[in-house]
Amino acid sequence: MTPTQLRAYSAVVRCGSVKRAAAQLEVSESAVSLHIGQLRKELGDQLFSRTGAGLSFTPGGLRLASRATELLGLQDITVLEVSSAGQGRRLLRVGASSLFAEHAAPGLIELFAGRAADLDLELSVRNPGTFAAGLLDRTVDIAIGPPPVVPDPAVTCRPVMYYKIVTVTGPDHPLAGASPSARQLRDQTWLLGPSAVADAGAIRTLLRRLGVPDDRQQIFQSHTAALEEAKRGRGVAAALAFTVAQDVRKGHLVQFGCPHATLEDVWHSQILTEPGNPSAAAELARFASTPRAIQAMMRGTGVNVARFKPSVHVTLWS
Repeated sequence: MTPTQLRAYSAVVRCGSVKRAAAQLEVSESAVSLHIGQLRKELGDQLFSRTGAGLSFTPGGLRLASRATELLGLQDITVLEVSSAGQGRRLLRVGASSLFAEHAAPGLIELFAGRAADLDLELSVRNPGTFAAGLLDRTVDIAIGPPPVVPDPAVTCRPVMYYKIVTVTGPDHPLAGASPSARQLRDQTWLLGPSAVADAGAIRTLLRRLGVPDDRQQIFQSHTAALEEAKRGRGVAAALAFTVAQDVRKGHLVQFGCPHATLEDVWHSQILTEPGNPSAAAELARFASTPRAIQAMMRGTGVNVARFKPSVHVTLWS
């Protein structure tokens, strides 16, 4: 099997057809078909067949789909590691939930990057439900956010930081200064960041606990944007307590004190259990739970542009 053959097969799996895979790879359909044919011959498996509803994969084809992603991920990281090593630099790829990435990751990266002059960091925002897959595919070296719902023996998970989610609104909102019931909160317009639509996380848990219907949830591109709307009294927002403390003190936001309007949770780091896991990832997992790191996460402003390599991701809304 060659990387070119595996990339062609992975594209077919993602796109659902040879034609669309060829368009994505910018090659001819015959080239993709040739690579698929070579894989079928070498593996002795049909891999998939065309049906009226699309492609139907064999058990072997499904197994190859997951292995191809892992092998290609290993190839990509190997190229990066060899290139970085040749230049005397290391690259640590951090995957994070949207809430952690927006409010806590900048301070952590700022402090951690300063500990090693040869280390660059790449941060990508990911759905917590994909953390384990990203680690196993070697597309990230460490993931930080909500703990896994179902533990994976291949992944080591450790607590990083306790945090509290509070519900706030603007001083001109009708409920400002009141102690609303769970039913009253459920009927409000909720102004939310991307974490509200993630697979897991404290904000998602709070919404489910209150039973907030989907038509009462307005999702913004960032949690900060949602809070700005809440300051204008256009609804209520769920936020990290330490990020809104100053606005609450100044009267720009009003926090609801009722117990059903708050929720406490813990961010966790996840790295591969295997010995081959990058040492920088294990070091960051240990460092993230130290008092210095926690203080930095609560007040950090960011990392120098020369040390930070953002990973570009596209979020599709439907």
